[in-house]
Amino acid sequence: MWFDSHCHLHLLEERTDLDDALGRARAGGVDDMVTIAVDGESSRRAIDLAGEHGLWASAGVHPTSADGWTADMAAEVERMLEEERVVAVGETGLDFYWGEVDPAAQQRAFEDHIALAKEKDKALVIHTRESVAAAIETLERTLPPERLVFHCWSGELDDLRRALRLGSYVSFAGNVTFKNAEAVRAAAAATPGDRLLIETDAPYLAPVPYRGKTNEPAFVAHTGAAVAAVRGEDPAEVAASTSANARALFGVAT
Repeated sequence: MWFDSHCHLHLLEERTDLDDALGRARAGGVDDMVTIAVDGESSRRAIDLAGEHGLWASAGVHPTSADGWTADMAAEVERMLEEERVVAVGETGLDFYWGEVDPAAQQRAFEDHIALAKEKDKALVIHTRESVAAAIETLERTLPPERLVFHCWSGELDDLRRALRLGSYVSFAGNVTFKNAEAVRAAAAATPGDRLLIETDAPYLAPVPYRGKTNEPAFVAHTGAAVAAVRGEDPAEVAASTSANARALFGVAT
């Protein structure tokens, strides 16, 4: 059974019938998932969806929305972190790809999310796009929360070693199946088994053979199989170990 450690059901429901997609996921052996928020509105929707479907949610503001990170928003996210189904802060982090939000604003929001994860004892979900080293430097300086994950890993092996020294989990998405993703596959092979996670990032980054289509949690098995192949491991063993890792990261029972 697979655990999709990072998907965006609030975005997936805009593209397809969500009940049908969740039915396909369960039929395909996906027994749990965390739906990840990117701003205040999606945090509230993630909580509602988690309650409706017996799943888990995060609350937080994505770095590309960090210009909306105000004192009021911080207080609202802090309140949402008290909800029963909320197991993570984020996704947060830094994004230097789009260049639409002041890096200083992203940095302030990221550090506030780190502090919230520590205060509320929640997992920290970290986004890094062309910013892995900067995010690691921030965590090294501020000291990380007890539980954290770099989602959709995109760094080099030196970055990976630094992230692991922080005690981080490392999650791999559908891009690990892409033809030009040798560096991502090398990182998947090098990640210790007790720190490895699998995700879809649905509706984005559909894995081969669905590349270019809407991604959904059912496809996490394809990503997991690709990770298992580069590690020389059985997919069923990777499913079991990464599910256990996800439950440990998010603090949820079987």
